Amino acid sequence: MEPILRVSRLHVRLDGRDIFRDLSFKLHENETLVVLGPNGCGKTVLLQALLGLLPYQGEVLWRPGLKIGYVPQRVPLNRELPITVEDFFRLKKVSSHDAAEALQKVGLTESKFSGKQLGILSSGQFQRLLIAWALVSLPDVLLFDEPTAGIDIGGEETIHTLLKKMQSERRLAVILVTHDLSAVYSGHPTCFA
Repeated sequence: MEPILRVSRLHVRLDGRDIFRDLSFKLHENETLVVLGPNGCGKTVLLQALLGLLPYQGEVLWRPGLKIGYVPQRVPLNRELPITVEDFFRLKKVSSHDAAEALQKVGLTESKFSGKQLGILSSGQFQRLLIAWALVSLPDVLLFDEPTAGIDIGGEETIHTLLKKMQSERRLAVILVTHDLSAVYSGHPTCFA
């Protein structure tokens, strides 16, 4: 089977410093690639290069027509903006039904959260919202940058269970960035074993 992503000799240099060089790998449907390392080692830079958000040398070839979902580690949010959860999903032009379903899947009851302003959500609620936002368009591949940062243990389990289910149902490919070595060694659902 052909890979959905083929990376060859990827090289990123920022501010006169090599972040990484000669990085090559492939990603197939229903496969998970865990990018593990300490803070500041270039994990987020890799995701941004794969998305074409940073300049790079080498090749990044996505299968044509592929839907990509991305959940960033942080989104700078002006807490004063009068944007509700419902408004946020309207930006993506999805139906209220699809938005409600996505919110439900990540453990946020639509009726309770739809009218809330983004600025009053807790960091864990906002992270779940970002995951729902990425999943609502039914992506073929999901890029996750520390997806459970700021989410409590129960919320983490909800997200891991959801992703594992989506991966098996939809053959979803995942690139997961984490610095949590214990998640990899413990066989935690993050690894989609």
